Amino acid sequence: MREPSALTDKKVLPIDHILPELKQTLEQTTTALLQAPPGAGKTTRVPLALLDAPWRQGRKILMLEPRRLAARSAARYMAAQLGEKAGQTVGYRTRLDTKVSGATRIEVVTEGILTRLIQSDPMLEEYAAVLFDEFHERSLQADLGLALVRETQEALREDLRVLVMSATLDTAPIARLLGDVPVLSSEGRAFPVDVFYRPAPGAQRNPRLLDQVVAVVAEALAQQPGSVLVFLPGAGEIHRVAQALAGQVAPNVVIAPLFGNLKAAEQDQAITPAAAGTRKVVLATAIAETSLTIEGVRVVVDSGQQRRAVFDPNSGMTRLVTGRVSKASAEQRKGRAGRVEPGVCYRLWSESEQFGLAEFTPPEIREADLAPLVLELAQWGARVPDKLVWIDPPPPAHWQQAVALLQWLEMLDDEGAITEHGKSARALGIHPRLAHMVILGRSLKLGRLAAELAALLEDRDLLGPGAGADMHERIRVLRGEGGSPRTDPHRLQALRLQAKRLSEPGANDKSEQETVPTATEVGRLLALAYPDRIGKRRPGDTPRYQLSNGKGALLRADDGLARHEWLVAADLDGKSREATIYLAAPVDLPTLEDDLAAHIREQDEAEWDDKRGTVVARKTRRLGALLLAEKPLAKPSPELIQQGILAAVRRKGLDSLPWTPGARQWQARVALLGRHFPGQWPDVGDQALTETLEHWLAPFLTGISRWSELAKLNLQNALNSLLEYPQQQQLSELAPSALIIPTGSSVSLDYAAENGPVLAAKLQALFGWTKTPEVAGGKVPVVIHLLSPARRPLAVTADLASFWSNVYPQVRKDTRGRYPKHPWPEDPLTAVAQQGVKRQGVKKSN
Repeated sequence: MREPSALTDKKVLPIDHILPELKQTLEQTTTALLQAPPGAGKTTRVPLALLDAPWRQGRKILMLEPRRLAARSAARYMAAQLGEKAGQTVGYRTRLDTKVSGATRIEVVTEGILTRLIQSDPMLEEYAAVLFDEFHERSLQADLGLALVRETQEALREDLRVLVMSATLDTAPIARLLGDVPVLSSEGRAFPVDVFYRPAPGAQRNPRLLDQVVAVVAEALAQQPGSVLVFLPGAGEIHRVAQALAGQVAPNVVIAPLFGNLKAAEQDQAITPAAAGTRKVVLATAIAETSLTIEGVRVVVDSGQQRRAVFDPNSGMTRLVTGRVSKASAEQRKGRAGRVEPGVCYRLWSESEQFGLAEFTPPEIREADLAPLVLELAQWGARVPDKLVWIDPPPPAHWQQAVALLQWLEMLDDEGAITEHGKSARALGIHPRLAHMVILGRSLKLGRLAAELAALLEDRDLLGPGAGADMHERIRVLRGEGGSPRTDPHRLQALRLQAKRLSEPGANDKSEQETVPTATEVGRLLALAYPDRIGKRRPGDTPRYQLSNGKGALLRADDGLARHEWLVAADLDGKSREATIYLAAPVDLPTLEDDLAAHIREQDEAEWDDKRGTVVARKTRRLGALLLAEKPLAKPSPELIQQGILAAVRRKGLDSLPWTPGARQWQARVALLGRHFPGQWPDVGDQALTETLEHWLAPFLTGISRWSELAKLNLQNALNSLLEYPQQQQLSELAPSALIIPTGSSVSLDYAAENGPVLAAKLQALFGWTKTPEVAGGKVPVVIHLLSPARRPLAVTADLASFWSNVYPQVRKDTRGRYPKHPWPEDPLTAVAQQGVKRQGVKKSN
């Protein structure tokens, strides 16, 4: 087959100068890094330059792009350079759109496609090279893809070429992962860009982003020629800014939104050059930061904000966080203005704030829901993350949460190996939760509905904000039973196609096709996908719900779902205290009892009743943190009563126990030894004691069923049980509770005092004591509080010898006149220690 080589575009790009070196490098080695600034031409020149590489041997080149728009745009541009259409020599694959043929030699794909390709063919037999474009974005799929490709290269395909390309890449961690590989750098084609900082006026402490953006766009249109690219955090802000600008800009100014969920034709319209005599204002998310050249743009207005999905492993929920961009992202955005001619960038923050920005945006792997990644790795054969080499390893808490979820969904077994159910779910190419719902939905004769729900939940909300939370309404709109004139027919068609793709092959359940599903059937399926987000309404007028994951959630008071006692939340904002429910459906308790029977726990529980001052025991049925049913237990076991008392102690706090001074001193003595002999003594801090109540307190609660009876508890004996017998002996030796002073008296040490242990005694009682006593095997000197005959402090010392020599003479001079009946010898080291007044016959000292 003829391999095209002639390019229709003859203009020279900066990357062209380094292409010969790059081709030579990839002939001599299999892996390289390529740094090239925006506008250098790496995305569209490098794959074409490698077409005639001898090592290709008829195999294809695979290039990964972070977004569908970038993949489609790059493929079309390269095809045009060859005088062809996409799908011939250069093709592309995205989740919903594919143009490849038998003639295709360069495939531009979104990053998730690579994972599916390598899972089905670990050797990547059809491909000679894998190119990672815009790798600096550090998406989860790109990190996973590089880890898998690297393992394939090292274990199965030594001839496979890997090229990592980026504009603003910190090469050090990549170099560590790939080994000592060549790093090539190309100059950019960027024209100079003037930067103007436009922070909100000082009087506006919390300015509205919309007002700021509209004002600066108006300024740019008035003062600068060319089209304007505006960076905003999300689609909501884009719509609001578009509406605000619609009545303010001149008739020849076209407002063009650009974000990921727009249909392809609208995205293409945003990136094509403005028609003659017109200007364009492109309102874009971070989708326009890389890989795209929007013709005619010479002005950038940067809001300085970005929206990221941050996963909380404690709640299992992802929340969208709007925050500052990094310096790297700000530079990328600025560079959009200098692609084709000198430009201008307006930043909606101050120059001083610029210095405080983070260098780079955190890699997605640190903040993402890892359930899809863990399932992919289980299919690959890696049950723990360290089986692969990562630039940034998956966070342990996120990994463990993902494993727990997948085991709950029966996609992983107890050892972490993928099950047949897990393989079937992974093959669907959607989040494991949704895949689980789709597969079980088929067995419930609700396959079509499950597929429709999965299609809807994978995409942004079909009806948008303000439409209420009812998922059943979205199903009706998808089936043509409702909606509004604003509903995008193209988007509806895409969602229906995706639902059809997810439907069971050959399925033709006429009863389900003809019957509109009920709201509770929608809830039934959602409960399978989100068993941790089943909510029971709390008492009160405000529709607040307790979720089965233990968190709280709130529904808008005017939402039609607010009347339901039970519902399933499919989408929440992820706030830690009380999340707002965006999408949900009602469900009934009998259905939950049937479908989730394997996960409902029936057990005996005990709680403390403060009013009655005793333990109340009951038999309960729970789904996670949700109480489904309960009945009292007439004769609770002693163990259950203990659980109730321990729960009360935890709630009331450790101080509620009958502490004695001796018990607190015991705690302080052991704590001191723990500090000076690390690892040899137990942690007896209040937090540690609270966490281990079952170990040391429970055995001493026998016969106690009421709070008043706790007064009989010998707390020090209970605490002492934390020590082995040899430690109990050592405690008396290393941290004695008292010391014998020169008078022969035993004086208690205060280990709980500040800077303790402290020994407080009358000064006269310590005459002749020259060496400061020590505890903890000589590691800790005792702090001595020397008291007057009236037991008022005279001095504090941890060096007794120094005190007698240097301080005592002044103390004697200042104090003996007030206490003439007590001895004040000139030489306290040879004087006889005594507690009281001067002894008879003792000569008066001068």
